[in-house]
Amino acid sequence: MKVYNTLTKQKEDFVPLQPGKVTMYVCGPTVYNLIHIGNARPMIVFDTVRRYMEHKGYEVNYVSNFTDVDDKIIAKSIEEGVTAEEISTRYIAECKKDMEGMNVRPATTHPLATREIDGMLDMISTLIEKGYAYDVDGTVYFRTRKFAEYGKLSHKNLDDLRSGNRTLLVSGENQKEDALDFVLWKPKKEGEPFWKSPWSDGRPGWHIECSVMAKKYLGAEIDIHAGGEDLVFPHHENEIAQSECCNGVPFAKYWLHNAFLNIDNRKMSKSLGNFFTVRDISEQYDLQVLRFFMLSAHYRSPLNFSKELMEASKNGLERIMNAAEHLRDLLAGAQGEELAAEEKAGLQEAGSFAEKFDAAMDDDFNTADAISAVFELVRFANANVTQQSTKAYVEAVYRELLKLADILGLILEKEKEILAEDVEKLIEERQAARKAKDFARADEIRDTLLAQGIILEDTREGVKWKRA
Repeated sequence: MKVYNTLTKQKEDFVPLQPGKVTMYVCGPTVYNLIHIGNARPMIVFDTVRRYMEHKGYEVNYVSNFTDVDDKIIAKSIEEGVTAEEISTRYIAECKKDMEGMNVRPATTHPLATREIDGMLDMISTLIEKGYAYDVDGTVYFRTRKFAEYGKLSHKNLDDLRSGNRTLLVSGENQKEDALDFVLWKPKKEGEPFWKSPWSDGRPGWHIECSVMAKKYLGAEIDIHAGGEDLVFPHHENEIAQSECCNGVPFAKYWLHNAFLNIDNRKMSKSLGNFFTVRDISEQYDLQVLRFFMLSAHYRSPLNFSKELMEASKNGLERIMNAAEHLRDLLAGAQGEELAAEEKAGLQEAGSFAEKFDAAMDDDFNTADAISAVFELVRFANANVTQQSTKAYVEAVYRELLKLADILGLILEKEKEILAEDVEKLIEERQAARKAKDFARADEIRDTLLAQGIILEDTREGVKWKRA
């Protein structure tokens, strides 16, 4: 398996620190509102990476935090006249609902920043003791230039960064020793939540929380640190600096970053009116469609969101789901536990699509090509699995399709929906009308049901229905 490492700017063989085990940290959302579709991309992408790692036999310890103390959370709490904790608790619950809708599995651990303050105080104290941090009137800063490797993830030069940040020199932050030093701890403002520290009553800077939580739940050295490419600088760069200076060992072996999501070829922004939450999308599409859309491109490629592309994703996912449903229908009536000779050859061909799938995923998690392999399996199933196939054959092809879909987090086994009794009676009446060759009445019932949003399909296996 090869992964693209932002740190080295190349694909590398994946070799975990501990054989058979993977430690993985993914930066989670700041919970001050409903998550947007930009938040959804790393959630879906790295959930899929985790699923594939587990498919390969690794035991994955997957940690993804919730940032539950932040300026935006505090602003929202003041606006609503409630505590910051009430805001964060509410939106963590809403985020988990959306994650469930996208079939993003819960992390092994979802730590909260506010529950890890003691660890942050310890790390900051260590950095001060080692000379990497300093206190000025209750604000603690990290000495960026003291870490010789600063910039190694973003591949930025410190002097270039300084020339690009001249505004910092005149923005009232002249208490810093250097304009590029960043905050580890800051004093409280009136009305803000705060914690006691040796330096001031206050709260942590943003960057310190992930360093502390990754160390506590995964160890001082971890295999994979991941997130959106917008986090490379300064967030992940700062995490590396404070973690490696505190712990004295490399922080993460592999850094994975997904590319930006645009809306109709423009950056998503509230001011442009093209800002969508996951909840907004759920009102128009099953969130499985959103997941399929997110995986339709390689995670390091910019992805453009549009209604046309979502419709294409909906149609593509339906093709796969229809193939799965057809196999389930065949399985219900199939017989024969022994494969026929030609079926054995067929299963070898079906297995070749799974091999293509694995080859794509082994190449830096290329979900776009992996989905192409799934479509090849769908075409094979539609053309080669029939009512004459043995039960053993139908079941083997069906299980292969389910396995690949599950790695991608796609749910193909639909929950059986129960129709209202009057609708069931209409369907039965239509069946009776067709048998009696009263096609006018059968068509009338079909049109009545269509008006109610129920589409009937007459197949060799009997009448089927679906929502319009």
